[in-house]
Amino acid sequence: MPPVVAEGGWGTGGTVLRISNFVAAVAAIRCRKGWETPMRKISWCLLLPLITLGNVGLTPAWAEDSDNVIRIGVLNDQSSLNADVSGMGSVESARMAVEDFGGKILGKPIEVLYADHQNKPDVGSEIVRKWIDVDHVDAIVDGNNSAVALAVQQIVKEKNRVFLMGGVATTQVTNEKCSPNGFSWVFDTYALAHSTGQAIVAEGGKTWFFLTADYAFGYSLEHDASQTVIASGGTVIGSVHVPINTMDFSSFLLQAQASKAQIIGLANTGGDTLNSMKGAHEFGITKGGQRLAGLLMFINVVHSLGLEMTQGLYLTTAFYWDYDDATRAFAARFAKRFKGQMPSMVQAGVYSAVAHYLKAMQAAGTDEAGAVIASMKKIPLNDFFARHARIRDDGRVIHDMYLVQVKSPAESKGPWDYYKVVRTIPGDQAFSSIADSKCYIVKK
Repeated sequence: MPPVVAEGGWGTGGTVLRISNFVAAVAAIRCRKGWETPMRKISWCLLLPLITLGNVGLTPAWAEDSDNVIRIGVLNDQSSLNADVSGMGSVESARMAVEDFGGKILGKPIEVLYADHQNKPDVGSEIVRKWIDVDHVDAIVDGNNSAVALAVQQIVKEKNRVFLMGGVATTQVTNEKCSPNGFSWVFDTYALAHSTGQAIVAEGGKTWFFLTADYAFGYSLEHDASQTVIASGGTVIGSVHVPINTMDFSSFLLQAQASKAQIIGLANTGGDTLNSMKGAHEFGITKGGQRLAGLLMFINVVHSLGLEMTQGLYLTTAFYWDYDDATRAFAARFAKRFKGQMPSMVQAGVYSAVAHYLKAMQAAGTDEAGAVIASMKKIPLNDFFARHARIRDDGRVIHDMYLVQVKSPAESKGPWDYYKVVRTIPGDQAFSSIADSKCYIVKK
């Protein structure tokens, strides 16, 4: 852990509180770690509640003012299957939003922190607790993993901060596990599965078999896609659950091939989608007449696989860089700063979320989470990513989605010119109805 530094604006009480919080964080980690001797572990565990109790009397009324600095922490996958679609690209998007705001708000500088949660809820939780308790972070951005996001959402609620979810797909974050402090900004499994599933069944893809990522996101995506297929008149033959970061998909693809389903639904993402599609191509599955359906496909994956392998594929996206002048302008700026790459929908969504958060804070005149959250829901949300959008009481950001089809090599004019927009799906149709929400916040 970094050394404790007293910063301007805290005074004696604030400095003591920050040191106390630091000791509490150390105590919590040592209490949990197995490498402590039994007696030392017991001592740290006994010390923790005493420090926490002492903090109650030390907490100044203005403790949420973050040492006169507004801190935004980008938490995502920076080294694994989703690093290309989120990762440091999301960090760059957050920095762009901060810079476009002038780098300061309410007379305070804005800092962007970032960390890799390694797709592990315990790692993500520990980072967030340290960020809030020691570094006084005001908002957590992205998440980029459903299991991590569910854990982080609970912490952010307890600590009264703001969670701006980018690459988080599970619908649970706005349903039975919703929070007044959480916002699902980019997509969810309902929006992805509903549009893509309907389109493919309508084209004759009636029988389905799913290759499903073996964690919360995959289960949610398979569930929503299955419901859509059945409601549209199709049949789900079966599924197989595949561990995250699987390199060899051969045994799972053979099960899908043996099912003789017309459609193999890929309820996975990032590197897992890439590897499963490569494997299907090598096994000649698509040449044998079966088709693949990418239920969460990113343009980065299409770029990696090439149009020869992905042409004709239908998918649903929240953003396409070449949609209009506004999206092209953002993409050109992003590419100039980030290795010439076009932004994914997550990276574009992170910019939108951070920009709206800062606008809401400016309008509220304070960085206190409750006031900023109320302001976020009140002020207009309309940018290149979220057009004439709105934020529901359950935290779901309602914006247009796009059903697209991947171009053939002959249709593409060059690198990153990959999609044909088949239709724009209005937000009220793309996302599930508020009437179906299981969120306790929603008044029915």
